[in-house]
Amino acid sequence: MSKPLGPRGIVLFAFGVALALYFTWLLHDVVVVIYVSALFAVVLMPLVRGVMKLHIGRWHPGRGMAVFLILLLSVGSLTVFFVFALAPAFADLRQFISQLPQRGPVFFNRLQHLPVVRDLDLAALQEKIEGIAGNFASYMVKFATDWAGALARVIAGIVLTVYFILEGDEAYRWFLSLFPLERRLRLNQTLEQAANRMGRWLLGQATLMLILGASSTVVFALLHVRYAYALGVIMGLFNLVPVAGALVSVTLVVIVAALDSWGRVAGVLIFYFIYVQIENTWLIPRIMRTQVDLAGVTILIALLIGSALAGVIGAMVAVPTAVLIAVILNEYAVHDDNLIEPPTLGSPP
Repeated sequence: MSKPLGPRGIVLFAFGVALALYFTWLLHDVVVVIYVSALFAVVLMPLVRGVMKLHIGRWHPGRGMAVFLILLLSVGSLTVFFVFALAPAFADLRQFISQLPQRGPVFFNRLQHLPVVRDLDLAALQEKIEGIAGNFASYMVKFATDWAGALARVIAGIVLTVYFILEGDEAYRWFLSLFPLERRLRLNQTLEQAANRMGRWLLGQATLMLILGASSTVVFALLHVRYAYALGVIMGLFNLVPVAGALVSVTLVVIVAALDSWGRVAGVLIFYFIYVQIENTWLIPRIMRTQVDLAGVTILIALLIGSALAGVIGAMVAVPTAVLIAVILNEYAVHDDNLIEPPTLGSPP
């Protein structure tokens, strides 16, 4: 039985906690990258184990080879997507920007026929857009500078995720060694349960992304929207970021559809409105709630807190973090065995 802390020990413990929180706040960007990388490593481990179970004759990949195959497949898929799907879109975008001073007035004349925008100052907006087109190179330099730090954090996160997958067992054992021996088994079982539920979250999220991507591709092709296949893939991929990802992708599709006709814009908006109703009322309750075992309001609160604390990255890891917290609270706050006295000899079971 551990000896209770005296007054000096309590003061030192409180000072240590305050100091740790202070340094965590100073290094919160680094802490977020490390936490997100560790969380993604836990979430991706079921996929890595699935690849490790593949057999080609007597050969089957180890953990390092499984990670390499996943990275190779991901990079190859993105390369094919950029070369065959996005390359024509970028070529058309360059041509559109070069022709914007001539096509801009025609576009705004068409826009003025809409009742919603008749009272807007379109002349000022047109001048601003033409100014952006004239200084496109400077805007691109500023954009690249602003995103250089974000790209560096993404690369560091990927490297850390791979490291945690390959060497995470040793770090996990070191983490467990910080706790008393009698508590390690229970903590290990709790964290394994949380890891299994977070892995099921990835399966549920991948299912939602696949459904949205496939349905979007079919609808965009039927509406004859430009780059229907590329936009469908973008819709599915961006669904990984709750709320914000869908809004960004839908806005992109609407802009592309507006280049041809307002009827296609209406078709895109009607499709997305119907899909959102189906997803919120039928897909998420049957797919996501079944996988993560969290109430809808809990998921919503987690998304709000995650996006407020860490933006897009926080929203991405909000649900698995909520799963981790829910499992720990359920084990140690709701079902705390230490609060139940063990039965004495001779007592009924």
